[in-house]
Amino acid sequence: MKKIIATAMVSSALFFGGNLYAESASLTNKNIQGSWILEYTKHSEASVETVKREDIWVFDNNKVAIKHIPREGEYYDQPPVNFKIENDKLKVSLLGRAGKFDSFTVINKEEKIMTLKARFGAIYQFVKK
Repeated sequence: MKKIIATAMVSSALFFGGNLYAESASLTNKNIQGSWILEYTKHSEASVETVKREDIWVFDNNKVAIKHIPREGEYYDQPPVNFKIENDKLKVSLLGRAGKFDSFTVINKEEKIMTLKARFGAIYQFVKK
C-alpha cells in the first residue's frame, strides 16, 4: 500500500511539474527584446525578503542598457553593453571589463514576466514594460 501511495505521489509530481515547466518559454533573442522593469531582487529562491528595485533593462538587438538606476537619491543610466543567450542563459557584458560578463539562468520566462537567477543565486524578477 505504501508503494502505491509513493508511486502515485511521484507520478503526480512529475505530471504537474512537467505541466508547470511547459508554460515557461525558453529565452531567445526575439522574446527578450524591449523594456523590462526590475521589480525586485532577493538573495535566493528560498528567501522571503525582497529588495524593491527601479531599474529598467532595455534589450535592443544584441545590446542591453540598464536605465533609471538609483544611487544616493538620484538616478543614472548605464551605457549599453553586449549580451548574448547561450543554452538558455543570459550573458551580459560587464562595463569596462572586456571578456567578462554576468551570467543569468532562466527560472521563468513568460510573455510579460521573466525571472532570472544570477551566478551566485540572487533572483531578479522582471515585468515587461
